[in-house]
Amino acid sequence: MAAVQGGQVDAVEEKDIKTEPSNDGGGNNNANDGRLLSTSPGSSSSTGSIKSAAGPPEDQQTLLAVLQFLRKNKLTESVEILRREAGLPEDSLELKGGDSSGSGSGAAVGSVELAGGDASSLLSRVTSSASTVAPAPTKAAGEDQPDVNVVLSAYSQQGDPPLYQVYYSGLKKFIESVLDCHRAELSQVFYPLFVHMYLELVYNNHESEAKAFFEKFSGDQECYYEDDLRILSSLSKREHMRGNETLLDFRTSKFVLRISRDSYQLLKRHLQERQNNQIWNIIQEHLYIDIFDGMPRSKSQIDAMSGSLAGEGKREANKAKVYYGLLKEPEIELPLDDEDEEAENEEGKPKKKKPKKDSMGSKSKKQDPNAPAQTRIPLPELKDSDKLDKIMYMKEATKRIRLGPEILPSICFYTFLNAYQGLTAVDFTDDSSLIAGGFADSTVRVWSVTPKKLRKVKSAADLNLIDKESDDVLERIMDEKTASELKILYGHSGPVYGISFSPDRNYLLSSSEDGTVRLWSLQTFTCLVGYKGHNYPVWDTQFSPHGYYFISGGHDRVARLWATDHYQPLRIFSGHLADVTCTRFHPNSNYVATGSSDRTIRVWDILTGNCVRIFTGHKGPIHSLAFSPNGKFLASGATDSRVLLWDIGHGLMIGELKGHTDTVYSLRFSRDGEILASGSMDNTVRLWNATKAFDDLETDDFTAATGHVHLHDNSQELLLGAYTSKSTPVIHLHFTRRNLLLAAGGYNP
Repeated sequence: MAAVQGGQVDAVEEKDIKTEPSNDGGGNNNANDGRLLSTSPGSSSSTGSIKSAAGPPEDQQTLLAVLQFLRKNKLTESVEILRREAGLPEDSLELKGGDSSGSGSGAAVGSVELAGGDASSLLSRVTSSASTVAPAPTKAAGEDQPDVNVVLSAYSQQGDPPLYQVYYSGLKKFIESVLDCHRAELSQVFYPLFVHMYLELVYNNHESEAKAFFEKFSGDQECYYEDDLRILSSLSKREHMRGNETLLDFRTSKFVLRISRDSYQLLKRHLQERQNNQIWNIIQEHLYIDIFDGMPRSKSQIDAMSGSLAGEGKREANKAKVYYGLLKEPEIELPLDDEDEEAENEEGKPKKKKPKKDSMGSKSKKQDPNAPAQTRIPLPELKDSDKLDKIMYMKEATKRIRLGPEILPSICFYTFLNAYQGLTAVDFTDDSSLIAGGFADSTVRVWSVTPKKLRKVKSAADLNLIDKESDDVLERIMDEKTASELKILYGHSGPVYGISFSPDRNYLLSSSEDGTVRLWSLQTFTCLVGYKGHNYPVWDTQFSPHGYYFISGGHDRVARLWATDHYQPLRIFSGHLADVTCTRFHPNSNYVATGSSDRTIRVWDILTGNCVRIFTGHKGPIHSLAFSPNGKFLASGATDSRVLLWDIGHGLMIGELKGHTDTVYSLRFSRDGEILASGSMDNTVRLWNATKAFDDLETDDFTAATGHVHLHDNSQELLLGAYTSKSTPVIHLHFTRRNLLLAAGGYNP
C-alpha cells in the first residue's frame, strides 16, 4: 500500500488541490433524470463515472492490491469472482503490474469503471462516494480476513521505535513555536499522527514503547476524542488489532484535514528540512490534506467543524448539485383553496391562509427552480382517499396559527406511565389522530388520541354480505366488536427502536434489534411483510412523505432504501464508519439524510445512490434530524447536547444552538418553518427562532473559499422558550396541522 499511495510530495499536494472540478455531479444527475428506480440499482450507468471521479484512486488501488494478493496465493477462482463483481476488465491486473507506482493511478482509475455490469452484485449496488470499495461488502459477507491483512500490512516496515517520541515531540515543539494564526490549523495533525504512530508501534510488537508513547501524548489530544482514545488504549497487542472495527475504519478512511496553503507549506518545509520521513510518510499514507487558498482558520472555526471519526468532510464532497426545492402539489387543491380563502376573507382573517398559499397553492402554478423534475423518481399516484385527505389538509391549514417570536405554540405532552424505561420510539400520524410506541418488550402499541376508536376490518365471510354500492361502505366494512383505544402488535423478537406511520395512515413501519423492519396494516392490525436485509439491530426507519418508499439504518453501518412492494432494498447507502442511528427523508422524497455514531451526517441522492453532502461538527453520535418545510435547511441533534443547522444547497454549517444539557433526541420544524422545537434527555422542550437563525446569514460567507462560515454565538437570542417536563425525557415531537406542538416520552421516576 505504501508504494501505491506514497508518490512525490508535490504530486500529492497537487492531487489534493485539484479535486474541485472533478465532482460536480450535476451532469450525472441530469443523465439519470429519466431513469426509474428498480430493484437492481447497480444498472445505473452513472455509478462508475461518479465513483471514479469522487472516490480517491486509492480505493481502486486497494482493490487491485487485494486481487494481486489473491493471485499471488493462487486463488484464481476468488480473483475472477471479485474482478467480475467489481466490474474490472480482464487486463486490469496486467495494467497494475506494469505500473505499480503512485503515478499509475491514472491508468488504474481508467480501468476501474464500476459500471454495474452485474446488476445483482452487491459491489455494484453500494454506490457510496466516500468509503472504500472493498471493506463494506466483504465484511457484510463475513470474509474480512484478506482485508484485515492488507489494511494492517501498512503498519509493517516502519522506523525505529525509540525515535517515535522524538519525532512527535519535535513536531509538537515546532507547531507550538509557529505564529498563532498557523498554530490552530497545524495542531489538527496531532490526533491522526498520534493514533497511527501508536498503532504502528503496537503492530510491530513494541508494546512497552507503545504504552509509553500513549501515556506521554494522549493527554494532549482534544477532549472530544476521549471515547476514541479509550478504545485505542485497549489495543495493546498486535492480535487485538485483527477484526477491530474502529481500527479498520481509521486505517481505511483517510483522515481529512482542512488547512490553508500557507500553513501546509510551513509544515512541509519543516518536515523536509528535518528529513522527518516517518511523519511525512504517515501524512501521505493516512491523511487527506484539503488545501484552500486564503486566511488560516481560527481555533473556534476549526473546533466547530471537527470531531468526527475521519476528520472533516472534504469540500469537494459538498459540491454536487442538490435539488432541494419542493415538488409541485397536485392540481386538485386549487379550486378548494380559492373557496376557502374567500370564506376566510369574509371572516376578516385572511392572514392565516397566507403561509399555506405560499407553500402549496403557488407551487402548483410555478415550478421551483431548485426543485427536482416531477418524474425524477417514480412516486405513487394519488388515490381518491389521498385526494380527500389533501382537501382535509387544506381546510385544516386555513385554521393554522402563524407562529413567531411573539406567538409560541401550545405544547401537549403525552407521558407514557409505567413504561419502566421500556419506551424506545414514538410516532404520530400526520393528522395527529394516532400515536404509536415501540417498546423494549418487542411490542408495538397503537393508540387513538381522538374519540374515534380503533377497529379492525370484518372477516371475509362478513364482507361478502355488505352492499358494496352503499355510500357508507367504508364504515360498514369495520367491525364494531373490535373497537378499542389500544391495539398491540406482536411479531418482533427484540426491542423496537424505530417506528413510522405511512402518510395515508394505512400502514405502520417498525424496526427492531432482531434485524428486521416490519410493515403492519392499520386496517387489520396484522404484520404484512418482514423486510430482511440488515444483519444487526435496525435503529431507525421512516416512510417517505409521499409514501411507498422507506429508509432504514442500523448497526451494520449502512442505510437501505426500500419500497413496500419489494422484498429486497432498492438502494444500499454505504459510507458511514459506524452505526447509522437516525434517518430522515427530504420533503421532496428525492434525498435522505442519515446520522451516525461516526459523528457525521450524510445526505444521499435516492436516484443515483451517491452521497451528495457530508456534514461534520458534532462531537458525539447523532440521534435526531429534521428538514425544514421548504427543504433548504437541515437541523441535527446529538449526544453532545448541541443542535446544528445546515444549509443543504451550499453544503455548509450555518448555526449552532446551545442550551440542552443532555442528548437531543427529537427535532421538528413547525408547519410554516418559523420555529424549531428540540426535545432532549434533559427532560426539556426548547423552542428556537428558526426564521432569525436562517435570515441572519451573511451571503458573503458562502463565497468563502474555505467552505465554512463564521458562526455567531447567539443561542440565547434565538431561544424563544424552554419547557421542563416532570422527569420525562422527550423522545418525540410533532406539530399538528394547526401548529399545536405534541411531545412524547416515558416517565422516568
